[in-house]
Amino acid sequence: MTMIELLKQNIAKNPDMVFLVRENITFSQLPKFIKARAASLIASGIKPGDTVGLLSHNIPEFIYTLFAIWYVGGTVLLLDTNLTPIEYDNMTERTDCKFVVAEKSFFYKTKNFKFLDIQAKDKDDGESLKAYKLKDKDIATLSFTSGSTGTPKIVPLTHENLVSCSESLESLSIFLRHGEMMYGFLPLYHVFGFAVGFLAPLHFGMSVLLQSTINPNAILQDFATYKPHVIPAVPKVFEIFRKKIVDNVKAKKKWWLVSFIMNHQKTLRMLGMGKLVDKVLNQIRSVFGGRVRCLVAGGAATKPEVENFYNNLGMAFVQGYGMTETVGPICCSKPVKKRVPYAFGAPLGENCCEIRSKDENGIGMLWVKGKQVFGGYLNNDAANKESFDKDGFFCTGDLVSCDKNGEFHFAGRKKQVIVLDSGKNVYPDELEGLFIEIPGVKNVAVFEHEVNGKTVAYGVFSVDSDMTMEKLAKAIAEKNKKVASYKWVTHFAMTTDDLPLTSTQKVKHHVVRQYLIDGKYQEKGI
Repeated sequence: MTMIELLKQNIAKNPDMVFLVRENITFSQLPKFIKARAASLIASGIKPGDTVGLLSHNIPEFIYTLFAIWYVGGTVLLLDTNLTPIEYDNMTERTDCKFVVAEKSFFYKTKNFKFLDIQAKDKDDGESLKAYKLKDKDIATLSFTSGSTGTPKIVPLTHENLVSCSESLESLSIFLRHGEMMYGFLPLYHVFGFAVGFLAPLHFGMSVLLQSTINPNAILQDFATYKPHVIPAVPKVFEIFRKKIVDNVKAKKKWWLVSFIMNHQKTLRMLGMGKLVDKVLNQIRSVFGGRVRCLVAGGAATKPEVENFYNNLGMAFVQGYGMTETVGPICCSKPVKKRVPYAFGAPLGENCCEIRSKDENGIGMLWVKGKQVFGGYLNNDAANKESFDKDGFFCTGDLVSCDKNGEFHFAGRKKQVIVLDSGKNVYPDELEGLFIEIPGVKNVAVFEHEVNGKTVAYGVFSVDSDMTMEKLAKAIAEKNKKVASYKWVTHFAMTTDDLPLTSTQKVKHHVVRQYLIDGKYQEKGI
């Protein structure tokens, strides 16, 4: 099955259901917009087999254009809206892309390709057009890896990959329901937003409320007006919402009461105080509109206290794991009674996961296989030889362990694991999770670095303007006491600038390290 066929199938199932909430567009109305856009693409000179760039925020035309490119037999190059003209020129050159459909705000002078206005009115309704006969093995999208650990590679995903991801999401039917509303502010050009904000609503017959901005006021207004049922976001966003909620309650001097009710609600209900529990929790849930049942986190590990906070509010908190190479979520939370901290779930659908080369703590490399796993990087034989075994398993480069519930736990990226002179391994994620709790620390990157001829775990901290080196050194020393001494961070640097991030808010460790080498940060030893 191709994505065009998947769309037809879901239109037949849900013809009168609203797909795009803000625009009030039903499933059955989608072909009208897709065909008109396809006619415009053909009139612009786009042919079957062409690679066409898509550069846009989350607007309806993104979805119309996406399907239209497939309709005419093309391949979609998904472009991150946060990059520079130099990067766009490089990406289009590497993928032989001659057209980029974009919002006008992204236009610039270039000889590499031709810009087409994504919001231009289509002149022909395209009703007479027939869809190009695509095959399931045809490449549907091209994406560049985020580059958080090095040079970005090109990931081709076939129609079979995308449809298989859609089908594997059926495992989440306990969390995602037909007829409910998905909030769509995760960027659709990124695989997490693409899978959860686009493929999931298609598969389950859900509505999607697109939001093109990350402005908190606009998002809160959407929550109040439209009252979504499912909100996907990166963990950092859920942390921010939690902090704002807690700070607001503390300002009213009611946090002791709210926290007591949240932590003892089962007992209070047994004592006949259910109405009080509901009244308090409903007031907090009203921040999200009052109908939210499920929060979906991905792109990074979620702190246990954040997950527990939302579970105590009566919202299912789903943690997923995936990569561009797996069309996003290949593992997701199971509905277990008690989740072990930092668990990101078990394989979805018919996907297969294996942990290989385990150490004494059960931490090893995660290998995956399945129809939603891509077939190899574009024009990169060296990377493909390194990434796949003879049985077709793909090496994720991520170190994980497995708990008694059968759920995996993220331990770190192989390339980021710090190997000390003693041979012991230090996992940056563990230390970063500790240090981010320090008041005044906005973000932190821990990585391997050489100091006085010795390999150490080094930290670079992004801090508030009133933080001092002495205050930070004291806080780091206190946090060090919570882990084995060989893991201690005794050398660090500080900056009030934000650390460079990927589109999913992961720190680009290799860039931070280079900035350190270039002398851009203020350094200190404890």
